[in-house]
Amino acid sequence: MAAASGDGARASAPRPGKTQLRVGRLVKAHGLKGALKLELYTDDPDGRFVPGAEFTLQVPDSSSWFGKTVTVREFRWMNTHPVAFFEGVDDRDAAESLVRAILWIDQDEQSTPDEEDAWFDHQLVGLDVVRDGVVVGRVARVDHLPAQDLLAVAVGENEVLVPFVKAIVPEVDPAAGRVVVTPPAGLFEELPADDESTAEDETAATGED
Repeated sequence: MAAASGDGARASAPRPGKTQLRVGRLVKAHGLKGALKLELYTDDPDGRFVPGAEFTLQVPDSSSWFGKTVTVREFRWMNTHPVAFFEGVDDRDAAESLVRAILWIDQDEQSTPDEEDAWFDHQLVGLDVVRDGVVVGRVARVDHLPAQDLLAVAVGENEVLVPFVKAIVPEVDPAAGRVVVTPPAGLFEELPADDESTAEDETAATGED
């Protein structure tokens, strides 16, 4: 599932036969007993991180956790910070090995996202991208990065990566088949036009016709 927000986005991971929701990222080991502080990508952490909940891990191929899952043993709030304990992660060293891992959970493909302003990837791919009332491209895919999600927008033969945050993607309307973007200057400008302007500036500077 993906949701434009001020900090980033929540999104579904591409996995054959599965739709998954990205619900959190493990940001820091906490204490000596294997606890990890969480960055949350869900509006219902107490419902998601119940004891026994199992998550797929997104980690580098080189990680010892690659291809594995973790199961919640305990979830609590410490000084307003969400903290989770996982089965088999019993000390700080084990917790440190999971730092920066992203947590995903299976979701029924036919279900409706349970968070406000949230969409599955398949709802976004193929939508027209509209800027100032003009279609400038089409969503080709959603890239999931630790910091935020990006909309990969096909613009002719080129591709533009648009940060999926509300400041830049203020409106998503799958029913209308479009997303509205308000990108910073230069993000969608065509290179040939820029090259032509540069050539004109150089000609003016040298006085050549």
